[in-house]
Amino acid sequence: MAKKQLFSLSVNGEEVDVASPSDATLLETLREDLRVLSPKRGCNQGVCGACTVLVDGVPVRSCLTLTALCEGHDIGTVDGMGEDPILATLQKHMVEKGGVQCGFCTGGMLMSARNLLAETPRPSRDTVKSALSGNICRCTGYRTIVDAVCGAAEELAQ
Repeated sequence: MAKKQLFSLSVNGEEVDVASPSDATLLETLREDLRVLSPKRGCNQGVCGACTVLVDGVPVRSCLTLTALCEGHDIGTVDGMGEDPILATLQKHMVEKGGVQCGFCTGGMLMSARNLLAETPRPSRDTVKSALSGNICRCTGYRTIVDAVCGAAEELAQ
């Protein structure tokens, strides 16, 4: 096991110091040391997207990102974005349109979708599908998730 090291991170707008192994992934640090539980450990290989968080507003796979590389960057998760109007609208539409079933993929889906709507306020269905292509859902069949993102985009544009 690697020796622990002190990292200074900005997580969900809060500056925190955390002692984690020097080779810890951001996912391990978030879940195990900081108890930020919305990023999930799915495949642990960067394929499923369940661990997606925003680093400086950009979606990253926290299971592949070393904590050490996140010092000086803003890390955002669903846990800390309760007041964010884009995320709140996405969450509402995910529930209304049936885009949430077991919920395992939801945090990662929301982070990817939130980034998309921040950058592209009026995305086409194909653009939404492309933006979510790195997030795997085994329950919904994706149609309801795409419907939710498109519905949120439409509401936010008004």
